[in-house]
Amino acid sequence: MLVKQSSRPSNGAFFIIQFKKEKAMWKNLLEETKTFLLDTFFPRFCLNCQREGNYLCQDCQALLEISEYQYCLCQEPKKLFKLGKCSKCRSRKLSGLYFALPYQNLLIKNLIQKFKYEPFIKELAMPLSSLIISHFQCLENHPNLSDFILIPVPLDKKRLKWRGFNQAEEIAKHLSLFFKIPLVSNVLLKTKETLPQVQLSGKEREENMKEVFICNNGDLIKNKKILLVDDVYTTGATMEECAKFLKEVMAKEVWGVAVARG
Repeated sequence: MLVKQSSRPSNGAFFIIQFKKEKAMWKNLLEETKTFLLDTFFPRFCLNCQREGNYLCQDCQALLEISEYQYCLCQEPKKLFKLGKCSKCRSRKLSGLYFALPYQNLLIKNLIQKFKYEPFIKELAMPLSSLIISHFQCLENHPNLSDFILIPVPLDKKRLKWRGFNQAEEIAKHLSLFFKIPLVSNVLLKTKETLPQVQLSGKEREENMKEVFICNNGDLIKNKKILLVDDVYTTGATMEECAKFLKEVMAKEVWGVAVARG
């Protein structure tokens, strides 16, 4: 006689599932309470026009001309009419680059500097990631991101402790939620301290980033398409070095994603 097995989890498994649900519920409630208290006692003001409400109000965000095109990886980039690279930058490890704005824009430069440097406004991750989202939505050749995973450019331990968060990872979290694609933060690691790239010339930036990254858990990205996330792309030295290591563990494609390009 066949006995139909119950699909209901055992008491132990059921308890664990309920515990996880309640833990997530309380975590969300605490975050909402924290946000409410901060907004009440420390209201936010637009960093451009000082209007109360958000660090970047809708009117000021509308002033930003989000790029509708993709450009190649060359130091003097050319507009592309299909996704990828031009013939001159074909040898680069990155498959291509998506960025929302030029870093020369004074408003975007101010937002990114207040995000990365004191006063370290972590909440700027949301408006900055929204600019990247707008860029993807504006592209004529809109990419299908459903089979991609997100990997943030990592920080070394000293830099992470100084800032308190990885700015690239905070941006990637919002992109992950919006596009509903996985965020993987335990594959690409930075093992050595480096000088801040902003202080260096193009060649010095390349030397500064050599052999400072490693890849763990390579099976997680084997044959995967990757969106490599950072706040600013300047010479591309950091992303190029990251892409090299990701390709060595058999990543299929590595596309750079940044808020701004220098």
